[in-house]
Amino acid sequence: MPADGQASSGYLVETAQARILLDCGPGVALALSSVTRPAALDAVVISHFHSDHCYDLLPVGKALLSLLTTFPGGPEVDADEFRPVRLFAPVGAPERFLRWASLFPVAGSRLLDRAFEVAFDVCEYRPGHRVTVGDCELEMHELRHIEPSCGVRVSGPSGTLAYTGDTGVTDAAVVLAQGADLLLAEATLSATDRTEHGHLSGGDAGRIAARAGVGELMLTHFASVQEDWLRNLQAAAVAEFPGPVRLARPGLVHPVGGGPV
Repeated sequence: MPADGQASSGYLVETAQARILLDCGPGVALALSSVTRPAALDAVVISHFHSDHCYDLLPVGKALLSLLTTFPGGPEVDADEFRPVRLFAPVGAPERFLRWASLFPVAGSRLLDRAFEVAFDVCEYRPGHRVTVGDCELEMHELRHIEPSCGVRVSGPSGTLAYTGDTGVTDAAVVLAQGADLLLAEATLSATDRTEHGHLSGGDAGRIAARAGVGELMLTHFASVQEDWLRNLQAAAVAEFPGPVRLARPGLVHPVGGGPV
């Protein structure tokens, strides 16, 4: 959940030819605006339909539509700059998104009600789906969560990033991360989740990283931002994984292989 001024899940991957946003939780629209314009995105990938991973899609979509919307006395717009952004989301996305947008009608401009019809090019994916965005290849890996959820493996010219989204302990997470330069792994809990919900602890993430032989591990998706909680998560991962273990933080820019993310 957003805490201490930090947004929920949202990670910007940048290469020479691609800008890809992985998840778009509460606060991400504002955080994104501090580093780039939504119109500069080449794709958005949603791992699953829990609100902490997709809630800010609507404001991002409306920001894109502002490039097409003129109001008396408002700023001029250049419609030539507009292009829909590809939005990859699980099967069932179009119907769900349209219901969501209908809850917040804009009476003065019907165009602003059409974020998921005009601003985004919505593409439904299934586990195993592969797609090329710029100079990156994305592959969706089904993991274990109470809501159908896929981790994303991003292979670019300088390296490979594996992002878990939300998952419990599963061999599929090892396949997702196999040989990746960086594993960006959720570490929601301080102990292994034995329920059906499906989340990782710091130790779980470290074990997955070790089994997959990744270059380094970055923990994210914390249940608390208290310093002692975070230190304990990191220590638990370090006990299981011999490589570098880092903690994600807002605004962090980190290289993957030879390039930034």
